[in-house]
Amino acid sequence: MNLLRNRLFAGLVILLVVFLSACGAESKEDVLKKLSSKWVETKGYELDAKMEISTGSEPRLYEVNVWHTKPEFYRVKVSQTGEDVSQTIVRNKEGVFVITPTLGKTYKFQSDWPEKNSQAYLIGSLAKDIKADKESVMTENKNSYIFETKTRNSHQKMLPTQQIYISKKTLLPTKVSILNDQKEQQILITFDKITLGTSRSAADYKADMPSEETTENETASTDVELPVFQTHYPALQWEGVDMLEEKVIKDDKQERVILTYGGEKEFTIIQSPITKKSVDLVPVFAPGDPADLGFAIGAITDQSISWEQEGIQFFLASDTMSREEMMTVASSMTASDLK
Repeated sequence: MNLLRNRLFAGLVILLVVFLSACGAESKEDVLKKLSSKWVETKGYELDAKMEISTGSEPRLYEVNVWHTKPEFYRVKVSQTGEDVSQTIVRNKEGVFVITPTLGKTYKFQSDWPEKNSQAYLIGSLAKDIKADKESVMTENKNSYIFETKTRNSHQKMLPTQQIYISKKTLLPTKVSILNDQKEQQILITFDKITLGTSRSAADYKADMPSEETTENETASTDVELPVFQTHYPALQWEGVDMLEEKVIKDDKQERVILTYGGEKEFTIIQSPITKKSVDLVPVFAPGDPADLGFAIGAITDQSISWEQEGIQFFLASDTMSREEMMTVASSMTASDLK
């Protein structure tokens, strides 16, 4: 009788422990509610982050600084670590602007960026990514909730998955790992500092060239020291796609390289060195939408993408490729002998 009583008691203890553990565990829905109230409902935020991109032949490191004030004001500055190279994308009531101080150029877009193109360094975008993916999976470790979701950016076919790490203590993201279809990390964003509840005036979101750059370059165009021009080639390997021709054109001391590819994908890449820099007094209208390549912000339409990288102007045109495929090629351009 005592043996039976002891067994019953032990069974009740085990059931009680399991019940209490289940009561203490938070569901994905519970965590999402807390994140929504903390991230989405804030009037604005500022953050600093580091971004490592491994899609090319060598990893590239960048520093990211973000200001956001509701409803539509954004300022994102991306700087290459260890280099005096940066770009800033600004959204204000007048439109979307991409500012490149090293070239003295400002481009204006009529675009709803970043509404249709999620960016992993914007915490509002991360919240929408988690909410939009009904099949997202939440796991957790001692310090973090980890959401694995589908991406919603322009690289989603090549980089379909992201893992969002959220601190249990602060309920703020600590890092985002973006993976290719083999679940290999291609982009890592690490958040150094996030401040919620900030608000800046509209004047802080003007699309102005930095004053120190403007002062140095407001006179006539001057030669600038840029890297020695090296032909860049796509580092990706697409089956059934071959380079058909490489042509070098020189005129008026300007050199252009034209690469023509054919097969399953047909496209042409034109590249030329940037030899002079002058400050645009007014923004130059750019067709299409901003294209965030990570290391640079270009302009994309349904038939082309253009961007500037390492002292080189690039233009890719295709009648058969999607926007995502064009961005994939652009992101892989590397100075090498790969042809």
